[in-house]
Amino acid sequence: MPTGEEWNEGLLLQSRLRVDGKFFRAGAERVFLKMVTYGPFPKPTPAVLADHDEQMARIADAGFNAIRVYEEPESILLDAAQKAGLWVFVGLNWEYHCDFVTHTAIYSAAQVRMKEGLNSWGTHPALAGVFVANEIPSDMVRWMGVTRVKQALEELINLGRSICPDLLFAYANYPTTEYEEPDNADFTAMNVYLENRDDFARYLPRLHNVAGDRPVLLSEFGMDTCRQGEQAQSDALLWYVDESLRAGMAGVTIYSWSDHWSRGGLVIDEWSFGLFDRLGQAKLSLRPLREKLKGIDSPGDGLELCESPAFSVVVCTHNGGARIEACLRALQNLDYPDFEILVVDDGSFDDTAEIVRGFNGVRLIQSEHDGLSAARNRGSREAQGEIIAYTDDDCQPDRQWLWWLAHAFNRRGWDACGGPNLPPRPQPTHDGGASVIDEVVVASAQGAPSHVLFDDDEAEHLPGCNLAIRKKVLEAIGGFSERYLIAGDDVDFCWRLQQAGFRMGFSAAAFVWHRRRATLWRYFTQQYQYGKAEALLMQDHPERFRRGGGAIWKGCVYSGQAMSASDGSCIYHGAMGTAPYQQLVTTMQPQRSIPEEFFCTESRAKLAFANAVQPRIRAWARWWHSLSWRDKVERAPGEREFVLVDVTRQYDDYEAKWWSDCSITREQVLDAIMADDWQPLENDSDWDCQRGELRAIIAVEAFASGSQVLTRIEMDTRSRGSLPTDFTNRLESMGLVRVE
Repeated sequence: MPTGEEWNEGLLLQSRLRVDGKFFRAGAERVFLKMVTYGPFPKPTPAVLADHDEQMARIADAGFNAIRVYEEPESILLDAAQKAGLWVFVGLNWEYHCDFVTHTAIYSAAQVRMKEGLNSWGTHPALAGVFVANEIPSDMVRWMGVTRVKQALEELINLGRSICPDLLFAYANYPTTEYEEPDNADFTAMNVYLENRDDFARYLPRLHNVAGDRPVLLSEFGMDTCRQGEQAQSDALLWYVDESLRAGMAGVTIYSWSDHWSRGGLVIDEWSFGLFDRLGQAKLSLRPLREKLKGIDSPGDGLELCESPAFSVVVCTHNGGARIEACLRALQNLDYPDFEILVVDDGSFDDTAEIVRGFNGVRLIQSEHDGLSAARNRGSREAQGEIIAYTDDDCQPDRQWLWWLAHAFNRRGWDACGGPNLPPRPQPTHDGGASVIDEVVVASAQGAPSHVLFDDDEAEHLPGCNLAIRKKVLEAIGGFSERYLIAGDDVDFCWRLQQAGFRMGFSAAAFVWHRRRATLWRYFTQQYQYGKAEALLMQDHPERFRRGGGAIWKGCVYSGQAMSASDGSCIYHGAMGTAPYQQLVTTMQPQRSIPEEFFCTESRAKLAFANAVQPRIRAWARWWHSLSWRDKVERAPGEREFVLVDVTRQYDDYEAKWWSDCSITREQVLDAIMADDWQPLENDSDWDCQRGELRAIIAVEAFASGSQVLTRIEMDTRSRGSLPTDFTNRLESMGLVRVE
């Protein structure tokens, strides 16, 4: 067994890998995952790869701290990884490329494999996480149904976690089904192959929005040297790491360690993605990649700020004595070269001022109780920094908060910028013994402070608990409106900022921990105050509200939950479901789910109650506080009336299966039937093509021995009982045999 010093050299393997906000940590250290895929290799294992100890030592020497394998690992491999100080991520190997919803035996076998595997190797100290599946084909997802597939993945994660609660679990997704994120995964893993640097960099911010509160691990990226050449591979891997660091990814994965590769027992020799060729010789990319990776241990390592603007961190508080100490400790621990901390005490009558005076280097500004906006303005007037960064007394900013904000200001030249606010794990002793269940419910309930984004990184609204503004911009629009005493000030401010022509950015890595209300009563009180503030917003910005209340947002409202679709969701599939990047069209992300350890009858009942009562309280407050002028609010320009039309038509679905002893692709089948006057369907349709009253969807299950084509045709019930003759003839002409 390795000694304590050897453990430290091996990246703290004595500590399990944990999620830390948008990143990972081991023990007290934040870790940037540097992973390389290892196998699956042809059987028997090629001689150049036979010695696992040698290979793991070479992987560690190349600067990696983890490997990803696609099959259940042998103990000799895990022992070698442990000896080299590498974490191991294992892929559960089962037939997820087939219709496992209809054929339940496939899914049952996966569950058995999970149980047997984790009971065998799940407690090995080198093991860090499990991918329950990898890139379920998009046509099979559409065939089985997005909800059923997601539920199956979530059940596998729950099963694995019940056996090995210390491991991390995720689904290795890809852009074609980015909407298929399991709610209960520990992190979002995405295989991304974009060979153009600008395209790759533009896509990464979207992954943060797909992931919600979770870290994003890039679980595959590589370049084929057969087609692109070794120099192109070397260049691409270097900018891949750089762009991933800049975007705040939690880790990267290089595909792959060796050119030796097999799939389904078949040797794949037409691709060469490895850092080593089939003779065991290092390619051109290995040396510069090693130099790059050796200088990276934590997120942000190796990235220099071209400018380090001075920040003034302003915390406004009223009777925040129970919360302000934890906030200030976090602020004093910030990793940034140039910042000051100001606390504006808005007329507190508790021990807030006394607590603040106990912190060296924190400036206390005391004022009469004039409200939140007045306190924010007072803080900005006293601030000496170029950028004012606001947070609340119930927040604890991440140690690199200001660093990531400065990085975003430098790269995009934003006038204002902010990041997410994440609910921390509830503490049983918080708030004098208040119910942990209540705090869990409030963290999941609707109505929490949320950011609203026009696109992947430009914001329409940023909550005041994580909002940074250039001081000159703040002064240009006259600061915060002091009509807003408790809430609504940030919404009014953001709208006025946009009206003045300024732009706000969003940096997902610049997060703060934001503790929610600890009791349902305090949560409902907060929602009443939000409704009261909305009454003022309706008066100041009538064009921003619908008749009867409810703000009109042009962007998407993010709640922190990972992106997920349900059956019937509007998804951009492209023509006949062939778009390589299929995106969910939404204006609001789903609510955060209740963490598994708190999921019980009480939490579910309280969450249902909170969701039912919250909009009523907010609407009541909005109505009550707008009685004197609410009839004067005009319908917003361009706001539409919606008319629901119920059209009932009788349809039937007819399914059939066709077998081919050779490999047939879905594209070949679609091209063939297009010759019979079928028309492609696009975008949000769950069907591939249409001809008259008929609609069809095609999926292909790939097996080592051939292909099975799945067809489903929706037809008028008058035609029930048979497929169109020309359709059947067309498939038979391709050599497909009908399977009864």
